Amino acid sequence: MAPPEHPSEPGEQIYLPGSSWAPLFFAVGVAALVCGIFAEGFMLRGWAYCIVGAIFLLAALSSLVGDTIRGFFRLPRRQRVRGAVLPAATLRSSAKR
Repeated sequence: MAPPEHPSEPGEQIYLPGSSWAPLFFAVGVAALVCGIFAEGFMLRGWAYCIVGAIFLLAALSSLVGDTIRGFFRLPRRQRVRGAVLPAATLRSSAKR
């Protein structure tokens, strides 16, 4: 079967999220939290790293969740169907019985 001359238009739209610094700050918060647990006495006390890491972690997590919720409710509820309905076909086994 020869390929069609003009491909058909896509049947649905894809919505990508916007860019965000929140994943980077989340990773920095986790790293600072872990460093606070294991690096006691390096430049600062361990609890100082834990507090800074927890603040970064919670702020980034709040931003990630909020952006996700806003992005979900910004999507359209229904999409216009532009694709063709595929015809029903019977399945036949190629093996002889």
